[in-house]
Amino acid sequence: MSKPPFTKVIQVGVVVKDVDKTVERLSELGIGPFNEMKLPEGRVGWFRGDPMHADFKIFGAMMGDIQLEVIQPLSGNSPHMEFLQTKGEGIQHIACAVEDVQATADELVKQDASVLMREIFPGGRGVAYMDLGIGNIVIELIQRP
Repeated sequence: MSKPPFTKVIQVGVVVKDVDKTVERLSELGIGPFNEMKLPEGRVGWFRGDPMHADFKIFGAMMGDIQLEVIQPLSGNSPHMEFLQTKGEGIQHIACAVEDVQATADELVKQDASVLMREIFPGGRGVAYMDLGIGNIVIELIQRP
């Protein structure tokens, strides 16, 4: 890999049971403002290699240059639901901006990381959740247009 993929952290993702309660409490502490985040219509996703059909309630707030993403899994099988069911609430991923999600994911797989989730959005953007295989660390690779 010519350029390290983890040079630009842009987001920390936290899985919670009740996003409304969490956003209310964080707002009381001075974090925010929070905005609801909608996933793009027409996205196609896979979780652990199988088609992913999941629904979420997601809010985000900027904390300096990094977005705090608060995710409540509502239905379906996803890394967020799996995290909530097996580990409870907490930091589920750290996201990094990359130029090419697929090329970066392929390179990480060659280094024994695994693709936990992959989503492709209309227009070519996409994300991949990469399990680095150590310390329960999941990095979300985000490709922006």
